[in-house]
Amino acid sequence: MERSQTAPQVHILVISQYFFPESFKVNDLVVGLQEQGHRVTVFTGLPNYPSGRFFPGFSWGGPYREDYQGATVYRTPLIPRGKGGGLRLSINYLSFAFLACLSILFRCRERYDAIFVFQTSPVTVGLPAMVMKAVRKIPIVFWVQDSWPESLVATGAVRSPFLLALVARLVRMIYSSCDRILVQSQLFVQHVVKVGSDPSKVSYFPNWAEDFYQPASQEDAATVAGELPDGFVILFAGNLGRAQSLETILEAAEATLDSPKIQWALLGDGREREHLEAEIARRGLQSKVHLLGRREPEQMPAYFAAADVLLVTLRKEFIFELTVPSKVQTYMACEKAILGALDGEGATVIRESGGGKTCPAGDGRALAQLAIEMSQLSSQELQEMGKHGGQWCRRRFSRQELLQELQEIFCQIRRK
Repeated sequence: MERSQTAPQVHILVISQYFFPESFKVNDLVVGLQEQGHRVTVFTGLPNYPSGRFFPGFSWGGPYREDYQGATVYRTPLIPRGKGGGLRLSINYLSFAFLACLSILFRCRERYDAIFVFQTSPVTVGLPAMVMKAVRKIPIVFWVQDSWPESLVATGAVRSPFLLALVARLVRMIYSSCDRILVQSQLFVQHVVKVGSDPSKVSYFPNWAEDFYQPASQEDAATVAGELPDGFVILFAGNLGRAQSLETILEAAEATLDSPKIQWALLGDGREREHLEAEIARRGLQSKVHLLGRREPEQMPAYFAAADVLLVTLRKEFIFELTVPSKVQTYMACEKAILGALDGEGATVIRESGGGKTCPAGDGRALAQLAIEMSQLSSQELQEMGKHGGQWCRRRFSRQELLQELQEIFCQIRRK
């Protein structure tokens, strides 16, 4: 992307609980803002996702200041998420929020024109931004990737009505403090407004695929093909968590036992990995479902090219109907046919793009039937499907156009 020649430089403080070497969209966003000529500072935690342990080279001793492709990165300590149980996750979330609120004013002392909050779980990442705004009068742009407290209910992480009511009040307080709220799906707009946000401050701002998500060559695919099972490979890539409805994949795998050429492979890691391994063994699916472990994002296009179809699944919950999993954009950008078991806007994007086929969330037998149908398509038909998705992605989820839109937002709200 070329640097903007007309927009003034803005110094942006990006706040995110997760950052490189953890793999999240915020990493590319920071790079993109700098490509536009802006100055970026990042405030984040010590990296521990998804393993639950600090990444090699990180510990309670730091480092607490680094550089990332030209951006200054300040870190705050937190308690690692461990195996991702409910109590340990709560401690992880709260430790970051508490220690970040205590340290952000001392670590981030420069003058910032705007704050950008990248909000996956947890929503408490907004609290240190509120502290900065209260003391320094810096406007906040808040990018909602995950809706709380609904996601807590959908994944079973919190069941107490009292705690859920407290979280709902916290969400309203954080949203009300923001100058702009961006949401990653169109259906999210009205949902955030219903929470009590000013409609004029809420707008649709989807995810995009990083530039390295491109169709890989056959030569690149050949380098990783040996790691995939033989047959018609349906590949899932990403977090192995409760939201991903992994039991639906297992149910579909059981329903395709009479179709031996259909193989299910999963690339990734997460809190459900051990449970998934146990279920594969209990159901006798070791020759049908293959856990390949985690790979670096830059390696994914080669694996995508080596597979026949790419898979996306979500739990059958209302809140997940409002989301478009970010893997949808990355799958499309690599021009691969998509098989989905999900509802709502994510399913609509896949169907309307012509980039794949979907069935209702949580319906393993319907997913199995679609898998059989897709395995009977010719390679040319699957390629055409993938190309349709790629064209849609370039039109609707352009990285360059979205970063330009974000630049305009910063220029509008920047501190005078």
